[in-house]
Amino acid sequence: MDHERLKTALERFEGSEETRHVVARQARDLADSGRIAEDFGYELGVEDVLSDLKDAPEGHTLAERWNWWIGSLETSHGGYHEFRVRR
Repeated sequence: MDHERLKTALERFEGSEETRHVVARQARDLADSGRIAEDFGYELGVEDVLSDLKDAPEGHTLAERWNWWIGSLETSHGGYHEFRVRR
């Protein structure tokens, strides 16, 4: 997972630089954990994250989009709660 590339690409979802940094860090931690590879059979990349965040309901902030996706993964497979963005 290219943390810097993702952080820059997250600008399309608006949000502060701090929020982009936190979401990119959580994405990197998720990729490093191997959970996506284990559950879905592919290594998590920047384009995967962007695609999944794009699927979140309109009007969600970047952090809400991330948490929406992580919540979906938690519901379907369990074990993803630790990757939520918290204040």
